Amino acid sequence: MDINALFTDDGLRAFTATVRDQHVRDAQQYGQIADIVRSRLQQTPIEGDRWMAKRLRAWKVARQLKAMQKASTEAAAKAEALYATYVNEVLELPQRRAVAEAKRLERKQGRQAAVGAAVAGSLNRTVTALNTPQEQPGGTVPQARLAEFVAPDNPWQQWPMAAGGERPTSTINDYFAKGDGK
Repeated sequence: MDINALFTDDGLRAFTATVRDQHVRDAQQYGQIADIVRSRLQQTPIEGDRWMAKRLRAWKVARQLKAMQKASTEAAAKAEALYATYVNEVLELPQRRAVAEAKRLERKQGRQAAVGAAVAGSLNRTVTALNTPQEQPGGTVPQARLAEFVAPDNPWQQWPMAAGGERPTSTINDYFAKGDGK
């Protein structure tokens, strides 16, 4: 047997099919022999037997053959499991990984798009809220604008005020002073 052939799909399939068929045949033979031995031993008395001794003896011997039959049936199933595991864990693994990576990238792009849409929506709501005048409920003191309390000789005026006080703004960037690129 070429060991390198076991590492191909056809080679492993042929090996497992051969092993499986052999174990199935063995299991059938063990079952037939167990039935023959049990029936023969039940009919063969040994001197000094009591009334159930033949059946008990036949059952004990046939039980070992039935255990062999069960082991061969399980070995045949394990041969099929070997092939299925090889296909699942070795042959199909690169394809599954590629599909999983594509799904992962798709989810990541979807999350990035959702975050971008949420940020854009938040900024649009902020711009809209800053551009619309606030209505005062009746009987309250109107809110004073900060620019009304700034005196020309105020030392705080050495820093520029945020742009946009004179005209309606279209983006959130109009409310913040432009930096020197830092």
